Amino acid sequence: MLDWISQHSKALGVFTNFGTLLIWLVYAQLLYLGFRRQRRPRLIINRGRKKDIDALCIISNMSAESIFIEYIIAELKTSEGTITMDVTDFEQEYSEEDDPRNAGDERQRRTLTPGSVGENTRQGPLDSGGFLHIGTFDGLIKRLARDEGIEMAGHRPKDANIQFECLTIRIIGVYGPEDMPVGAERSFDLIDNEHYCALTPVTWDTQRLASMRQRRKLRRMVAELNSKNFTSSSSMRRAASETDSSA
Repeated sequence: MLDWISQHSKALGVFTNFGTLLIWLVYAQLLYLGFRRQRRPRLIINRGRKKDIDALCIISNMSAESIFIEYIIAELKTSEGTITMDVTDFEQEYSEEDDPRNAGDERQRRTLTPGSVGENTRQGPLDSGGFLHIGTFDGLIKRLARDEGIEMAGHRPKDANIQFECLTIRIIGVYGPEDMPVGAERSFDLIDNEHYCALTPVTWDTQRLASMRQRRKLRRMVAELNSKNFTSSSSMRRAASETDSSA
């Protein structure tokens, strides 16, 4: 046996070195996967407490580090167009002086409420394992409808020509010490069942916006939102204005 090992020592040395290299490669791969898992941002958007539009919209941070929430964008798709709004800040209370019946204005002006920053905005760091809610889906839908001037009758618009189809929640934030923004989004179908409105996630999980291409797109989006002081926009409003101008 020893003579055989001595005669084939070179070949055995090659296999031993190859095996050692293979073990180190597997070990390095495990270390890389663990490091990548810790560095990967992970936000989850889900329903809470209920399953219909009265459910809370909950945002959870399942990343290894905190994520600074910079923008929360709600997008309501309707049969007549899309309404988009920045819902990062809480909707402010209205005063009697801001009532359009008193001021002759179709839109109500918002007044600031006293309190700490946390009582007026959801912008800020969300700790690892932490969560927050941005109100109910019904409240978000009514806020978008009110901004567009759509009168509501319960959970549906008074105008029978307008149907709410889908609500998308999009989050833009900064993860840990990284410079590029990260994001997450999830869409929910709105199904009107006469007496109530069902809320069904389009996908089983929240879509991560963390690839380099997506993060560059998010960076351009943040720059555009900052430059325009974005609050809301609507393709419905643009369509109406184009009709008026053509007339």
